[in-house]
Amino acid sequence: RDIVVLSVAMFTFSLAFQATSRYLPRYLSVLGAGAVVIGLFGSLSSLLAALYPYPGGLIADRVGSRRALTAFGLASTLGFLLWALSGPLGTVTVPAPGGPLVVPVGIFVGAVFVQAWRSLGLGATFAVVKQAVPPDRLASGFASTETVRRLAFLLGPVLAAGVLAIMGFSRGFVIILFAAATVAAIGTLAQQRLYAADAPIGKPLQGLGQLRRDLRALPPALRRLLIADTFVRFANGMVYVFFVIVVTEYLAVGLRLPAALGGRAIGPDPFFGLLLGVEMLVALAAMLPMAAVADRVGYKPVVAAGFAVYALFPVLLISAPADPLVLIALFAFSGLRFAGLPAHKAFIIAPARRGAGATTVGVYYLIRNIVTVPAATVGGVLHAAAPSAAFASPPAVVLVTTDFLLVPRPAPT
Repeated sequence: RDIVVLSVAMFTFSLAFQATSRYLPRYLSVLGAGAVVIGLFGSLSSLLAALYPYPGGLIADRVGSRRALTAFGLASTLGFLLWALSGPLGTVTVPAPGGPLVVPVGIFVGAVFVQAWRSLGLGATFAVVKQAVPPDRLASGFASTETVRRLAFLLGPVLAAGVLAIMGFSRGFVIILFAAATVAAIGTLAQQRLYAADAPIGKPLQGLGQLRRDLRALPPALRRLLIADTFVRFANGMVYVFFVIVVTEYLAVGLRLPAALGGRAIGPDPFFGLLLGVEMLVALAAMLPMAAVADRVGYKPVVAAGFAVYALFPVLLISAPADPLVLIALFAFSGLRFAGLPAHKAFIIAPARRGAGATTVGVYYLIRNIVTVPAATVGGVLHAAAPSAAFASPPAVVLVTTDFLLVPRPAPT
């Protein structure tokens, strides 16, 4: 039952998040923010993603997943409302050496709340799956919930593209943000009403001393994965927030439908949503088969293949011609990076002790995401200097990470 409810919650919150988050850099640009502020927003998102999972995991292990995920859902709903009201809330101008920075207040404050279910609740969602699935089927268990979640990743941007094509960006995106708040509220209500009452463990929270003990208790099997994952995420973090800018402003690529479909021209903003839909179609098609492969042959090769796609896609994108068919092919290729996600999650949670799974996940993501916090700001500074500069480094990490992850090292004596 809880797996079904978790899948419903994942669908609703992912639908709200994916219909909005990938367009936020574009919305920041419309509100007057420059490349540095967009990069800072990306770094804030990374910082929240780093800081939230560990305390969220402690809370979930202490009070139970149902209570924790309901509270986190309420916070996310509030965040979407703040994003929707960011226009009336206005901007502040911050002096800076390179010129004043225009900062939309509602976007930055709203991000603190929107990330709650996604990041504070991360460990709780892992723990629900681990408790309900046999150990030898973990990758397939995660593939089941991830397939539902990625279906929302497909529908969210496509629905957003439809609204933007009809309403235009400035007006249409505000409507999408209010719709996202409504969907998040529905997901929160579903969690509160439908989750089975779970028994909280009730272990006390002990501050920094507990954090040090949890860091030392991180299973050794996770340490090499953590180092490799951190390299890849830092490189990807430099460029991820700018994908929408590259498609809609740098390449300014749209699409003209065939005459049989009306021959209508689709502008760059809705076309980007369609590209994200193509990406998710490929991810949905690949996820379950690759999870079955991972359960048979092991997690490492599948995870490393996904890392390779993370590394190669940004350079392929910045080198692409302004051709819609080429971009469709590239985003289809990008969808393959999600094929290894269930194996990646299973790799993380498999060695965790029962009753401490949420905390283990929180520690892992705390370390990985803290290191990657500056990535988007570094990318923003490089992007402000030259649009292609921020996209130059990701391929190098694939050689380091796949070698580090796959090649056996002698055990220390």
